[in-house]
Amino acid sequence: MSTAQTGPGRQVCTFSVGDLTFGVDVQNVHEVIRAQRMTLVPMAPPVVRGLINLRGRIVTAVDMRARLRFPPLESEDGSMNVVVHSEEGAVSLLVDEIGDVLHVEQSLRAQVPPNLSPIVAELVESVYKLQQDILLVLDANAVATIVSVPSAA
Repeated sequence: MSTAQTGPGRQVCTFSVGDLTFGVDVQNVHEVIRAQRMTLVPMAPPVVRGLINLRGRIVTAVDMRARLRFPPLESEDGSMNVVVHSEEGAVSLLVDEIGDVLHVEQSLRAQVPPNLSPIVAELVESVYKLQQDILLVLDANAVATIVSVPSAA
């Protein structure tokens, strides 16, 4: 899954949650790290998996599966952290798998589909048509806003 760097566009760090491909603008990505030891936070919203100590800096870990209302994985051994900067500060996004850093051309950008689930649509700032996939680029500020996600009915 690579896009040639031939025209105006942006660099996006990609990752997957379930069968969807997401990305965050590399300007908002602090680092990508393997699963970290977490401290649970009593009474936190279900999307908050816990807190991680990132070289002396306490960072909230947001479970993207819970945020998107996806079922939990049976084993989270391969989970990764994408640490992003937002207006709220640094937040770690727990994702299933890390992809590549892609240069996506502006010409590949499409409108966010109106029939996209509202749960996903509120987090997506843009959509790109790739050769064999659709890339949903997340708004780092929207994802970092910790909300209490009601459980699925």
